[in-house]
Amino acid sequence: MAGRILLARAIRDFGDGFIAILLPVYLMALGLSAFDVGVIATLALFGSACLTLAIGFVGARIDPRRLLLAAAGLMAVSGLAYAASSAYWVLGVVAFVGTINPSGGSASIFVPLEHTLLSGAVAPQRRTHSFARYSLAGALAGALGSLLAAAPDWLGAAGIGVLDALRLMFVAYAALGVLGGAIYWRLDARAPEAAAAPPAPLGPSRRVVYKLAALFSIDAFAGGFTVQSLLALWLFARFDLSLAAASQFFFCSGLLAAFSFPVAAWIGGRIGLVNTMVFTHIPSSLCLIAAAFAPSLDVVLGLLLVRAFLSQMDVPTRSSYVMAVVTPAERPAAASVTAVPRSLAAAASPALAGALFAAGLQAWPLVLCGGLKITYDLLLLAAFRHVKPPEES
Repeated sequence: MAGRILLARAIRDFGDGFIAILLPVYLMALGLSAFDVGVIATLALFGSACLTLAIGFVGARIDPRRLLLAAAGLMAVSGLAYAASSAYWVLGVVAFVGTINPSGGSASIFVPLEHTLLSGAVAPQRRTHSFARYSLAGALAGALGSLLAAAPDWLGAAGIGVLDALRLMFVAYAALGVLGGAIYWRLDARAPEAAAAPPAPLGPSRRVVYKLAALFSIDAFAGGFTVQSLLALWLFARFDLSLAAASQFFFCSGLLAAFSFPVAAWIGGRIGLVNTMVFTHIPSSLCLIAAAFAPSLDVVLGLLLVRAFLSQMDVPTRSSYVMAVVTPAERPAAASVTAVPRSLAAAASPALAGALFAAGLQAWPLVLCGGLKITYDLLLLAAFRHVKPPEES
């Protein structure tokens, strides 16, 4: 079962890899402004948060396979709707209720269900390594997907118009949703620990989960200033970066992030999960702040690549930590409750970043992101350095 979850994650992230880069290109080709792009990103993240919260609280009571199949179907519908319509209000509604992901990461309704199934499929001692492989599969696929963001240029050379080429990419995204659904169809109906519904979604771990959710929301709000779509927009605006060059850069950054996940699992086994989250995150934020003021494109890309390697090490360690400090019956709700504030907080900042871009304050989103993330890291260390998962106790 774990292998199928990893394959489905890879298929989904492959689509997110090129859609996150092409989304601002497509919206601006339709005549929308940078602020409009930020609003669409905000609606997408906010809608994802609402759906994730709902799924997290029913995930222990409904067959997870059925929920994953429904989510895959929603992904297919989202891609087709974007390919078929150019009306701003339609794009906004689909962004809110669909699965279009401007962050190029794992902020989606699939996450709490996959985390629950994956945690139940492995021994506690292998949990962090399993989440590292899960994140690795997604990141490698996302990096390959980012290379496909140059496909509209290739299609243009074949005589296909820009808008038609971009719409074809959204059709490809829909097809990946159908393929992911075929993988989910072959999953076991339930994880072993999810067979009996708990009396309440959250029980003895409620306080820990809410505190983690509050801290994670700071991190996510910060990250929303530099979601992949907006970071691409910043590179386009400041350095006039071509679509092909942007796709190559995000491919390289995705590879670095991917290969950081096994390293994070190795470090986490030696210094602890919380320490790994904090002491890899802070240097990455300093690189982002430095990139905001770097004088040349080469220096900026170098700093962003270092950041890409460091900034995602908290992904498998964070997921593993949340699953470790709650009871098995609480895992669907814990994954949802810690993910939803992240999505809600991240939903607010892209529109603010878009407004800052439109006002000519192009460095501010990067500075705000880095500064807030450092604040989050210090608060997390202070609150949870003594709360150990079972394998560390």
